[in-house]
Amino acid sequence: MYSTDPIADMLTRIRNALMKNQPRAVIPYSQIKEKIAQILVKHQFVAGLKINGQLKDKVITITLINDKLPINPINEIKRLSKPSRRYYVDCQNIPTIRNGRGIVIISTDKGLMTGRQARRSKLGGEVICSIY
Repeated sequence: MYSTDPIADMLTRIRNALMKNQPRAVIPYSQIKEKIAQILVKHQFVAGLKINGQLKDKVITITLINDKLPINPINEIKRLSKPSRRYYVDCQNIPTIRNGRGIVIISTDKGLMTGRQARRSKLGGEVICSIY
């Protein structure tokens, strides 16, 4: 299936897997999706990720449920910038999510990073999504 917004498709697959209490979500591979998944792993919103397959059959398998955590840490995952309406901010206007308990992922000149990292580096960019 072809999606006009592959990042929104990724977030929807994660959201659907969480609602069904599935242990993992399988997502078609792209570099930006891999970077988003790595940020989610680094900030402990998901348990892990694995990249399987080759060329066109490459997929990202995100492990959602961790045996060590009784509940899943993701309450909300939302796409902020859309293909039809981009959402750009400078470093002073980067949004905070739930008083700092959540993160925003921003695409900057230096690559994808969290809002906190972008503020520290004094970089603005496109706000991709928010996770709480």
